Amino acid sequence: MDIQELNKEVARCQPLIKEVLAEAGKVIVGQKYLLERLLIGILIDGHVLVEGVPGLAKTTAVKTLAYLVKARFQRIQFTPDLLPADILGTQIYNPRTQEFQVKKGPLFHHIILADEINRAPAKVQSALLEAMQEKQITIGEETFELEEPFIVLATQNPIEQEGTYPLPEAQVDRFMLKLKVSYPSRTEEMAIMDRVANQKPASINPILDPRKIVELRSLIRDLHVDPKINDYIVNIVFATREPQNLKIGIERQIQYGASPRATIYLNLVSKVYAFLQGRGFVLPQDVKTMAYDVLRHRVILSFEAEAEGLTTDDLLRKILDHVEVP
Repeated sequence: MDIQELNKEVARCQPLIKEVLAEAGKVIVGQKYLLERLLIGILIDGHVLVEGVPGLAKTTAVKTLAYLVKARFQRIQFTPDLLPADILGTQIYNPRTQEFQVKKGPLFHHIILADEINRAPAKVQSALLEAMQEKQITIGEETFELEEPFIVLATQNPIEQEGTYPLPEAQVDRFMLKLKVSYPSRTEEMAIMDRVANQKPASINPILDPRKIVELRSLIRDLHVDPKINDYIVNIVFATREPQNLKIGIERQIQYGASPRATIYLNLVSKVYAFLQGRGFVLPQDVKTMAYDVLRHRVILSFEAEAEGLTTDDLLRKILDHVEVP
């Protein structure tokens, strides 16, 4: 399919996407960044980690989007006493048949909201890891394929760290995007107060379904990416691993650079972002826009950078300012 045909196909899908975001806007005030990035995760089959203080509509946003795409939704509250069987399911003995029967757990849904994921112990994290990476769950001697789409949208609270278990780097790397959600503006806060205090809950209608999502994924993967754009993506990722080549004095502030997953995911999410903008091809600005969400949890800062109060976003900004744009 050439670029003109791709542009026509993408333009044909735009009303659906705009309708999804418009319906979500009836429930969520503002938070365009959060809604758009969650939709990107759903459209390209990528797990999303959302970090933000309580009360920013993270759970409501996930639940609303799940309803709009007619996906089966399950919220799991992660706690320190959670067991792997609580999320995967278990085998139950049936005395009548004298056989064990599998009772499936809450992970057998399309969209999983893993609320406060960093509160669960390591055994639960590793159980979730198989489902996220392999799209399958093993209970006893049986392995079950998870139904598409299967997306984990996880939240974590950056403030209260008592009773939390830091996520292993291997698991953090499985998340396609890490979002940092901030407070609403003053105008948005007024609108939230007015809507919640004085109005009835909004009524919304489903727009997409799992079958349509799989179709859109196929179209998005076909979007055109120029070889120069691919070079740009690789150059950005390599700049996190070999920062000394940029000669901007940040090599002592990065302990580890981004993994190869960063290169793959940056290519994919740039395609989805271009799709949301109504284009059948990727621009350098698409890559630049999405680079923060793809890389911020994959670049490990050195102790020196943390002592100086720097964040990964600060270093990524410097890298993106100095890597040559095609």
